Amino acid sequence: MINNSLDGLRILVLEDEMLIAMDVEDMCRQSGAEHVTIARSFDQATERQMDYDAAVIDVMIEGRPTFDFAHLLRQNGIPFVFATGHADDRQMFADFPGVPVVAKPYSGNAVVTALKTVLEPDGALTPRSSP
Repeated sequence: MINNSLDGLRILVLEDEMLIAMDVEDMCRQSGAEHVTIARSFDQATERQMDYDAAVIDVMIEGRPTFDFAHLLRQNGIPFVFATGHADDRQMFADFPGVPVVAKPYSGNAVVTALKTVLEPDGALTPRSSP
């Protein structure tokens, strides 16, 4: 086990490449996540009532940018990190200052570390209550 830094949390993984999504799911579970939902499309990601504690979202899904979905997560108070093969393009993320961008392919525990960063702004990691 990596550690329990995501202990008891519900994580959304918005990723259209199934092998990558399963890798992220495994990292999150090894870090204690209680539930990991993999969504391969916008429709799948929005089917549930935004009852996630945090999200890992690929920048491009089905050839479309995910920035509108990122704004929706922000409006619902759900912290998130971006995952992309375009991590060098900082201008792409100008509307999301402070949101971690994890470069693909992932190295080590980068995704969990980034999630921990957005989940612990005050040093305390607390699951959101379900609606």
